[in-house]
Amino acid sequence: MLPNVIILIHLLALQFGHCAADLCNWTGSGFAAGVDSRIVLQVRLRCTEGSVRWVFPGQALRVVLEPNLSSARRTTVCIKPSPSFRGASVFIERAGELELLATDGWRPQQVFCFRADGPHRPAIYLQASPDGDGQWSRRTIGFRYEQLGNRSVAPSVGHSEPQTSCRPCNDTELLMAICNSDFVVRGYIKKVSHSDEHQTSLVEVFAERVYWQRSGVFEHQTDPGSSRSMSSWHGHIYTLLQCHVKPGDGAFLFTGSEHFGEAWLGCAPRYKDFLSVYMTARAARQNSCDFPLD
Repeated sequence: MLPNVIILIHLLALQFGHCAADLCNWTGSGFAAGVDSRIVLQVRLRCTEGSVRWVFPGQALRVVLEPNLSSARRTTVCIKPSPSFRGASVFIERAGELELLATDGWRPQQVFCFRADGPHRPAIYLQASPDGDGQWSRRTIGFRYEQLGNRSVAPSVGHSEPQTSCRPCNDTELLMAICNSDFVVRGYIKKVSHSDEHQTSLVEVFAERVYWQRSGVFEHQTDPGSSRSMSSWHGHIYTLLQCHVKPGDGAFLFTGSEHFGEAWLGCAPRYKDFLSVYMTARAARQNSCDFPLD
């Protein structure tokens, strides 16, 4: 019998065990489920981001995300399993049906995202597996989650990172990026390092100006090794290895999205090229939003 069919039988024919939770996070034990195989624990979370920790996992856990979003009919949900996540499978619900999202064997730091469109709240299912001797061991599995709402980043099931286009942004995309991105900074590329294991590139940036950022990805500091005497902002931006990012001279305007405390590259034109595009759009009153010019 297929795993998703097994869980579906649990949901339709067996009783639910309701768990207390705060608005964003849940930590609990599956001990009762390990004793009574009929119990499927159910948790409801009402934030757009948070975490789930399941100690002594037994049978199945159902997590329903119910954030207070004004426009939540089209959303993207991303989950990042904990490093200790072993011995369990992850399923998602689509229009009342269950679909396998992930099982043992993912890469470290891997992120899974899926679309959760329609009137139904997205639900995530964890199905724990007993040890080889058939016993439920005392271990902890869990994940962090983000619900992105009507954001421009729309990853698909099974992608390990938010999808990133390697082609340069066109003028329309660039003008939208400065309005909708999680971070917009002007700065210089100090170094680019590559990871074949994670299939990512990491861009180290010294920024002269941070126009805005959703969290503290870029930190204010004075760089003692810089030829510039001014203080600056320092941060790192991820992109896909397949984009073949290389260091470049001159100032860039970096935009992008933040996921689980990490910055991911979106549009990144040279600053002088951005100024040309923005000034032309503003003269024609076609700019999507006002941008502060020095």
